[in-house]
Amino acid sequence: MSTLEQIKKIRERTGAGVVDVKKALDEAGGDEVKALELLKKRGQDKALKKSDREAKEGVIGSYIHTNGKIGVMVKIFCETDFVARNEDFLGFSKDIAMHIAASDPKYLDPEEVSLDLVEKEKIIWREQLAAEGKPENIVDTILIGKEKKYREEVALLTQPFVKDPSKTVREVVTEFIARIGENIQIGSFERFEI
Repeated sequence: MSTLEQIKKIRERTGAGVVDVKKALDEAGGDEVKALELLKKRGQDKALKKSDREAKEGVIGSYIHTNGKIGVMVKIFCETDFVARNEDFLGFSKDIAMHIAASDPKYLDPEEVSLDLVEKEKIIWREQLAAEGKPENIVDTILIGKEKKYREEVALLTQPFVKDPSKTVREVVTEFIARIGENIQIGSFERFEI
């Protein structure tokens, strides 16, 4: 059912192994979109299996913007020193640092966003909604959605990835875990700007 051209195309796009791509294409009846979905799901399954393994090696990824006025340092952890020295891993760490430079996240995960900060934003949102004439009975429901969106916008893992906005940074990490075969975690990061 799968052609060599399809396998090559999907393999280049996903980094998945030839056998995995062929199996996904066969299960999807030759439908490339369905095969990509199957591979994505399996990649997430692989990532979940690896997420409990200790990641104590890694690198400090960095990026300095071409104007020299924005710089980023980020800790990226993996399981082995071998992977930490791998070119793909080093490129991945630079991509994450570049994303941080471009998107300026304040937190790693949405759950880490300060409650005080969210409460200050809620005051502003409530005033805006009142000015728009929104009925009081739906304001609380709107605020729940606004809070969720705000937390996702200021947290690195839930931001759209700058090199492929169709994916979040978390999805990019998950795909990289599936491709590299080790648990990968983003640690702390710092963004500097003049």
